[in-house]
Amino acid sequence: MRGDSKILSIAAASIAAKVTRDRLMAALARDHPGYGWERNAGYGTAEHRGALESLGVTIHHRRSFAPIREIARAHPNISLTG
Repeated sequence: MRGDSKILSIAAASIAAKVTRDRLMAALARDHPGYGWERNAGYGTAEHRGALESLGVTIHHRRSFAPIREIARAHPNISLTG
């Protein structure tokens, strides 16, 4: 439907959501350096996947997402709790 291109309130909500997400990701990047969250917004980039393998899974990673669940199971000793 592309409502954000037709309805101003949808466009405004979309922008607000993206700005909020970017701020949250920047804060996570400060608290958990190495995942590239300040650049990848949580998307599964090669940098982020590499960090998951070397740094482990944080409490902020969604374990219902199959790749995260698999990494957490394969590397329980490097998974973070905070």
